[in-house]
Amino acid sequence: MNEPSVFNGPEVTMERDCKHVGGWEHRDIHNIYGELMVMSTYKGHLMRSNGAQRPFILTRSAFAGSQRFGAIWTGDNIAEWSHLQSSIPMILSLSICGMSHSGADVGGFFRNPTPEMALRWYQAGAFQPFFRAHSHHESRRREPWLFEDNIKNLIRDAIRIRYLLIPYWYTLFYENELNGVPPMRPIWMEFPTETNTFDIDDEYLVGSALLAKPVTDSDVSSITVYFPGSGEIWYDISTYHKYEGGRSVTIPVTLDKIPVYQRGGSIIPKKGRIRRSSSLTYNDPYTLEIALDNTGSHANGTLYIDDFNSFEYRQGNYLLLQFKYDKNSITSKIIGGPGKFKTNAWLEKIVVIGVQKPPTSIRISSKSIKTSELLFKYDEDALKVLDAVCIKNIIVMSYKSLYDERIGI
Repeated sequence: MNEPSVFNGPEVTMERDCKHVGGWEHRDIHNIYGELMVMSTYKGHLMRSNGAQRPFILTRSAFAGSQRFGAIWTGDNIAEWSHLQSSIPMILSLSICGMSHSGADVGGFFRNPTPEMALRWYQAGAFQPFFRAHSHHESRRREPWLFEDNIKNLIRDAIRIRYLLIPYWYTLFYENELNGVPPMRPIWMEFPTETNTFDIDDEYLVGSALLAKPVTDSDVSSITVYFPGSGEIWYDISTYHKYEGGRSVTIPVTLDKIPVYQRGGSIIPKKGRIRRSSSLTYNDPYTLEIALDNTGSHANGTLYIDDFNSFEYRQGNYLLLQFKYDKNSITSKIIGGPGKFKTNAWLEKIVVIGVQKPPTSIRISSKSIKTSELLFKYDEDALKVLDAVCIKNIIVMSYKSLYDERIGI
């Protein structure tokens, strides 16, 4: 925990007669002690692997710059609704202060959450950077499978959504390393001219494409969601219902409802296979979720991939892909990396939300593939969702072959 956790003295940390090198009392260096510990742990892991593997380190105590060495969590919270509520502004504050990989103990560290509270905390944590359930050794066991079936299944659904979005999270963390912009961000970061968003701290953005408003109260039947951006549109990620930006809307909620919305004009990469761990999804196919803008004709997004393990991406061993939807044509282009990185993953499915009318055909073409027809279905009842599928035994698209791909609708 890096404080160090010596709580039984008058200083509630190391006592004053415990001197550091140079005669410094601990209170003089207490705040930086945690950073030095996580720094040395990080460097030790690098030495053990000869610099071949990225360490993952979680720290509780930190100082300016600690984000270079590890993730952080908010500390010993309590299984109370007020602590679930306060976790959101706490993580947002950490995010904009540079500690981007941050989260709270799902379910609360001390005491025992009700089944409803445990579920709502999982649903919130699934859309925050560091996602972990954790509890005190004196708390009751609370693994998801110990709850009644209705709660257990809904917790599982929330965890599956988290795994589904890992390609999106990974791309956001790549961007975070480049420019420091946090994956979880307050609304005013994307909409700085909307002064009414400045004090909103119970909803937030994941990247620029997802808006989340977790349910943080017990026994509620509705919540109020503010949709930012006059002229923007937002789509419910589960129902595809469309909401206009620049207004507040009362949303009915049941236990299975996670109020999360995709921004019109965005493209989000996903992986839909259910696996025991994220590492097993490495070669699984991708899905692109395309939410069209208010004109129904444009969207864009990016996808970053590397080997998930080494530092070779710093030598250019990665791929950064740009996807664009422009007037019924979807294109993919490599915009980062030298093009040497290879993967067995392929593009399996494309879902386009907001299509104005059913297409008569969908075709794919590239430099290496002859133009061919794709299977698709058009569901007008589901708010005009287009689902184009590239069957593996018809066409297998590795990321190298996605260069300059074009799908015409």
